[in-house]
Amino acid sequence: MTNGIVRAIVRTTNTVYIGGELTYVGPNTGYGVPLDATTGQPAATFPRVNGPVSACVADGSGGWYIGGDFTQVGGVARNYIAHILPDGSMDGAWNPSANNGVGALAVSGSTVYAGGYFTSIGGQTRNYIAALDAATGNATAWNPNAVGDVYALAVSGTTVYAGGAFTSIGGQARNHIAALDAATGAATAWNPNASGSVFALAVSGTTVYAGGWFTTIGGQTRNNIAALDAATGNATAWNPNANGMLYALAVSGTTVYAGGGFTSIGGQTRNHIAALEAATGNATAWNPNAGGAYRYFVVALAVSGTTVYAGGDFTTIGGQTRNRIAALDAATGNATAWNPNADAEVYALAVSGTTVYAGGFFTSIGGQTRNHIAALDAATGAATAWNPNVDRAVRALAVSGTTVYAGGDFDSIGGQTRHFIAALDAATGQATAWNPSAGGSVYALAVSGTTVYAGGYFGSIGGQTRNCIAALDAATGQATAWNPNANGAVCALAVSGTTVYAGGEFTTVGGQTRNNIAALDAATGNATAWNPSASSDRYPEVFALAISGSTVYAGGEFTNIGGQTRNYIAALDASTGNATAWNPNAGGDVYALAVSGTTVYAGGWFASIGGQSRRCIAALNAATGNATAWNPNAGGSLDPSVSALAVSGTSVYAGGGFTTIGGQLRPYFAQFDMPSGSLRVTIGPQQAIDAGAQWRLTGGPDTGWKNSGVAVSGIPPGNYTVEFKDIPGWNKPADQSVIINMDATTNTSGTYVRQSLRVRHWGLYE
Repeated sequence: MTNGIVRAIVRTTNTVYIGGELTYVGPNTGYGVPLDATTGQPAATFPRVNGPVSACVADGSGGWYIGGDFTQVGGVARNYIAHILPDGSMDGAWNPSANNGVGALAVSGSTVYAGGYFTSIGGQTRNYIAALDAATGNATAWNPNAVGDVYALAVSGTTVYAGGAFTSIGGQARNHIAALDAATGAATAWNPNASGSVFALAVSGTTVYAGGWFTTIGGQTRNNIAALDAATGNATAWNPNANGMLYALAVSGTTVYAGGGFTSIGGQTRNHIAALEAATGNATAWNPNAGGAYRYFVVALAVSGTTVYAGGDFTTIGGQTRNRIAALDAATGNATAWNPNADAEVYALAVSGTTVYAGGFFTSIGGQTRNHIAALDAATGAATAWNPNVDRAVRALAVSGTTVYAGGDFDSIGGQTRHFIAALDAATGQATAWNPSAGGSVYALAVSGTTVYAGGYFGSIGGQTRNCIAALDAATGQATAWNPNANGAVCALAVSGTTVYAGGEFTTVGGQTRNNIAALDAATGNATAWNPSASSDRYPEVFALAISGSTVYAGGEFTNIGGQTRNYIAALDASTGNATAWNPNAGGDVYALAVSGTTVYAGGWFASIGGQSRRCIAALNAATGNATAWNPNAGGSLDPSVSALAVSGTSVYAGGGFTTIGGQLRPYFAQFDMPSGSLRVTIGPQQAIDAGAQWRLTGGPDTGWKNSGVAVSGIPPGNYTVEFKDIPGWNKPADQSVIINMDATTNTSGTYVRQSLRVRHWGLYE
């Protein structure tokens, strides 16, 4: 999975190349992961969490309690809180099932304390805070009944400290911070009375450290951080005076570690993370200096031995690039080699033995930084070492032999300056000497023999003036004499024989008036007579083209093409340019097309297509235009669109702005197995079904002997043998057979006859 939109996909042999607006490629881990404290890699086995993890705490036995905004753990319903067992499995028996988010956790003996935004948990009404039985998950009688959210918890002896946004808790008025009796839940007399929310708490001996967004606490002026006497609740003289919010606190020996949104603390400039002397409140020389391009707060801290673990939204810390999670040397503040590399914010950290549990808003951790382009192992999905490191978006990819061609918005790729187009060595990722240097963005690429066709929004390329479309010599990168001279952007290209098909937002190309789609002679660049003329009442564009036999499929923003009303998708006769009867009638723009046998895959931003509700992705019958049962249903809070499709072997690859697809969390990129098919075999003269005859499939799934005319579903692509027996009146040996092709790439189907046998494959997707 990636952390940004995938705009282009191409596969060759065992490698899948992707390009887009991504800066990271990694495994689909979900939002909470145990990491090896030595390598930083995710554990081999752990249950995937389907929503943000805001709190985690060790259970004391090698497992973890986690809380957050999730509803499933390991594919099992778990509302906002769960227990992960030491073996990495989810505890099926422990299920408090909160009715809203859990943001704070603490464990003491056989009790798990939870705080958050809930009003029900453990089978009982509990407002924002509760104590749960560590064995059963049931709420105990302990019920402080907070009036407001609880963000932080800490336990010391017989006292539970709570921080948050509440104004009453334990039966008393308490502003944002309180001490609760661990036996009764009643608030003690301890009352620091903070002027604003408390987000972090830590206890050391007779001192309670508090961090948050306040200006007074314990009867003193204290900006966002304070040390409170555990007996009286009064603020001590300790006063680091942070100039921004405190989100995290951890104590180790005589040092208090603080993380947050501050840039000054303990009398020193400290960006978002600091070590403070427990005696004076002064900042020590320890200075990891967390930073990044946008927000770069430190919101989680954990200490283990000589290592300080930090999580947040930073991208640099301890003098190194570290994306949102890092291990820092407690003596120097330098980042260690430990580098899990999360794709989004880390909110929670806890350490148990040789394992660090990380939770947050990330969905992948343990991956690789890859700027805008990556090569993935087709078997595992892991990023390979291939890393051209592009400075801006990649929008088009094509592969020919040992060369990967890339087009987009970039100026640097593969270690070289390359404007908008480049050729990359498939082994090293380095840019080759091939350098057409376009004068603007390249949106489309196609390779045919020794020619690379490029489309986009440029005015020059390959050393020549070429408006939006060009043919480049694959050896030199020079533009050939071929010059269709489009007057607007070319967004799609496809080559078939001696014809180059182009789609985009032009009105003239190849010396002729052609509205947004054209067929160009591959020798001269002149437009042929083929003229579907795409149009609409908005801004007509053709974004996608695909060719299958004598049919050209087009997708885009048009509502009329080939002389017919066709909403956003059409099939055009390759000879005449007329629209065929095929009419899926999409409910919105189509950005991507791919054809495999009798199936046309479409991606875009639509809610219906082929007569069915289909969100942004669909498989269409190539004969009828109807949507098949295949329905991945792309989703996402902002942009669920599918902008790239590729088919290879038995796999369909999709890229775009979606974050969920196929019922799973799959941000921006996903792989699907092709749908399995059904096979019906009919035996008998003149197709008359003879109930005495039987058949079975061999060389694949074991269907067992089936009666003539019975269909069997769920057959994966492949070449199989159909065997027959008990055919009345046929004096041949019982084991007669015929080969039937279920290959998904070509999707060969048809009627097979051997003497008086008639075998019919009724369609891979029916």
